Amino acid sequence: MKATIKTQGQQFAVTEGDILIVNRYPNTEAGGTIEITDVLSAGEGAAFKVGTPILSGAKVTAKILENKRGDKVIVFKKKKRKGYERKRGHRQELSVIKIESISA
Repeated sequence: MKATIKTQGQQFAVTEGDILIVNRYPNTEAGGTIEITDVLSAGEGAAFKVGTPILSGAKVTAKILENKRGDKVIVFKKKKRKGYERKRGHRQELSVIKIESISA
């Protein structure tokens, strides 16, 4: 079964068994499960349903495989001939999740 979910401001087209990298879910540990209730569409073939905008009663269950940090991004600002330079780094907090079940 396929589904389109919305989580943390992003939309993903998923099937059972897919592995996604998303922004970290707060207060979660590796090995825990989460339920995503913002399902925009779900089903296959003639049983495909589209929500307006969300399907009521549909949910996607996912398991958190690991919480990690992304690659470092360097933010460098400079103004010519003014002596202004700023260098900052950023690493995004991420969760790796595996889609276990889709119910619509």
